[in-house]
Amino acid sequence: MNTPHPTTPTPTPETGTPPPPGTAVRDTTRDRIGIVMGHEGPYLQLRPLSGGREWDADPAAVRPLTPAELLRARLAEANARSRQTLA
Repeated sequence: MNTPHPTTPTPTPETGTPPPPGTAVRDTTRDRIGIVMGHEGPYLQLRPLSGGREWDADPAAVRPLTPAELLRARLAEANARSRQTLA
């Protein structure tokens, strides 16, 4: 049985390969959206769309966003920023 190298992230169920850096994904374990920054050991490093602290995600629990989901997420981020400037 072939086991993945300990520093290679596990392939995602949707594509069979880990998403490359820069890909917008949903971490289904935490129900969060992030951008793939890279990988550390068997985990992907994700960062929120608006920046911030990275978190580790199991590659088997992430899936790429559809264009509509990415647009919705970016619009939600923009709306949140605009509400902060009004307060």
